[in-house]
Amino acid sequence: MLALGSSLFALTLLASGAASGAQACSTNLVIDDYSRYTSNTNSLEGWTSDDGSCTTLRADPANEKVTFGASPNCYFYTTFPAPCQQASANGYDGLTFSIKAPAGGSSILVEIQTADDCSANAAAKSSYFTVSSLTGNAQTVNIPFTQWAGANAASIKAFVFQRFSSSGTWEIGQTSFSCGDGSGDSSVTATSSSKSFSSTSQTSISATTTPLAPPGECTDLLIDDWSSQSRLTFLFYNALLLPTSDDGTMQSIVVSNNRVTFTPGDSSYFYSKVGCISATNRYGGIGMNINAPAGATLQVEIQTSASCDSGTPTSSSLSSTQLGWTFDGTEKYYSIAFSRFSGLDTGHVTAILFSGLNPVVTLGPMAFYCGNTGSPYSITSQSQPATPTSTVPATTGPTSFVIDAFANPNANALGFWHGGDDPATYSISDGRITFSMNGNADLSWYTQLSGSCADFTANDNGYFHIAYTGSAAFSVALQQHNPSCDATVAPYPQTWDDVEAGRYSNTANTDIYIPMSHFNIDRSKAIGLAFKGFYASAITTVSKIEVVRTVPSGFSVPSKIETALLYFACTRPNSFAFAIDDGDPALAQLVLKAVNEANIKVTFFTVGAPLLDSGNNLTNVYKEMLGRGHQMAYHSFTHPPMEGLPDKAAIDSELTQAIDAVQKTLNVRSKYFRPPFGTEGARVRQSLAAVIPGSKFINWSVDVEDYLWALSSTPEKQLEAFKRDLARGGNLVVMHYLYPITVQYLPQFITLAKATGKQLMRVDQCMEDPEAPPL
Repeated sequence: MLALGSSLFALTLLASGAASGAQACSTNLVIDDYSRYTSNTNSLEGWTSDDGSCTTLRADPANEKVTFGASPNCYFYTTFPAPCQQASANGYDGLTFSIKAPAGGSSILVEIQTADDCSANAAAKSSYFTVSSLTGNAQTVNIPFTQWAGANAASIKAFVFQRFSSSGTWEIGQTSFSCGDGSGDSSVTATSSSKSFSSTSQTSISATTTPLAPPGECTDLLIDDWSSQSRLTFLFYNALLLPTSDDGTMQSIVVSNNRVTFTPGDSSYFYSKVGCISATNRYGGIGMNINAPAGATLQVEIQTSASCDSGTPTSSSLSSTQLGWTFDGTEKYYSIAFSRFSGLDTGHVTAILFSGLNPVVTLGPMAFYCGNTGSPYSITSQSQPATPTSTVPATTGPTSFVIDAFANPNANALGFWHGGDDPATYSISDGRITFSMNGNADLSWYTQLSGSCADFTANDNGYFHIAYTGSAAFSVALQQHNPSCDATVAPYPQTWDDVEAGRYSNTANTDIYIPMSHFNIDRSKAIGLAFKGFYASAITTVSKIEVVRTVPSGFSVPSKIETALLYFACTRPNSFAFAIDDGDPALAQLVLKAVNEANIKVTFFTVGAPLLDSGNNLTNVYKEMLGRGHQMAYHSFTHPPMEGLPDKAAIDSELTQAIDAVQKTLNVRSKYFRPPFGTEGARVRQSLAAVIPGSKFINWSVDVEDYLWALSSTPEKQLEAFKRDLARGGNLVVMHYLYPITVQYLPQFITLAKATGKQLMRVDQCMEDPEAPPL
């Protein structure tokens, strides 16, 4: 039986009653037209939800439908007020609904939950029906009750839509009990409607009946995969986008490689909410990998609530000893079987809590497991670098020369500096450099082409050649110096362009050839090459970087993929912009007060997921900011280091979900994006250019360094950092309104910026965007 995650309204159902004989209906009874989905209420006062299992589910009341992205764990359900819906007793003979699936013969499984009678305590049982051969156009599905083997249509508890066979966007339209002739013929027909579903010709498609799902007909439900530090400890969300946090007493919480390590303080605890999951007859428990030293102990608490109110839970606890767990310093799989907890209400699981951790404990991905036996939840592995889909003719440049052969730990073959962000992540010996970035996409390594500006335009028909072994899961960037070719002036570098190294590798994975012309920068002001955006844990070893005239015979030169332009500074002369990233909604009014008193407009880069959380008031805060003339732009959906995500689909999802969230809550679309942590590389810039044509990738040249100093004993260093970058000519700010002390400094930041004589404005205005409001 699938999860029914929230409280049911104990109201009288319009169409239910105590009649024992079938009554005559006159028209279909609407179960849900999605006009009240924001309150998770259907048209019959029942509960409706996806428990956060689908991707960006949103209601479209005007067109009477919900739209969502399907995934293996996705399900959507609608329930009825207690005790049941007596549909057949009132003359209704089936379920009818509109649907639009991805093209290509998609299918879904529709579950009906019924009971033997309509008493409040009657146990529900499930029957299943598969609807197949969906075309990709809008269709109407009619399923007679007789098609659900063993179902009692006189006592219906819920319907569940699940097992969506295709990824992509799905739409489910108005859902009703059908008042037909009771023929029992199931059908899927095309829909002609005034709503926004596409109209197609009247073509009938057969549907098949599936008996009761066999044991194990279930997909594990992920609670948390520990995908990013910021989602856990900045946004405080798990993989279900539900609240998760410690009690503020942990000494540290560190996320790495889909693991979280807790270093507890005195009496520390950690919890993760799961909505209100009905695990009965479906999930046997919760499991995860754990690594703890010998002798370690912890307490596990499962919280439930019959009313699905997580504020008033019933708690059931067991110690690791009671669960039979022992630890030995290696990672192993451990399961928390619900059957171990006496009297546990498995129909309304709301949270899991860990306490009494002693000492350090590391958890792997945590998930509800199907059936009686669990196994480690499988996380999507890092994808292989993309291979070219189109090629261009080879060209021939004028000359060849070696840039770096790694004979010197501090200088390349040209006599200029080479080095990286973190010396612990690379080593140079025996004429080669070995990178062990461990998938940290925020780290880079550089080799300079000049002490000032190098004019590389003469080599436009030539290639950079990189001889390597190991992984090619990284980006290569050619950096452009600033207009004055002065490293003391901000920004430095002015910009750069990235390509995916793997796209330019030969099939033997030994040599990379990148056309010079594929770097979309001013190549007359080249300053250096960078290896960056490493997104796999595998090692990369490079033995030579050089410029060559052409490629070997038989090498296919891939076509250039467009990347979004990267900006560190305003382009409008004499301009200055405050670009402010998400923070604490409680501090937002102080930010507004400071900018209003200064009579300036600013830009806010917002994370999408919190906008969809009605509990934090962020949407109302930003609506007020929009009303005052400030600009809203994108900052991802859950704030991960996006270039480090495992594949293009994950990057695209962060972008598209952020766009959808901002559109849904604020009715705004933007061309401007700032990456979390400033982390960038070829893959995320390519995705941004494809998803938002003409987009701009915004970083900064003035950093107040609030993340370093706001909570330190020297918070005034934020002012020092601002003054330092201002003196170097920086004109594009990054700051957050996370900390009261940072917000208190904002009026001083504004005063200092005005003292430069520059005009303060929004980012789109400082980028000379013709669509920006006039100054």
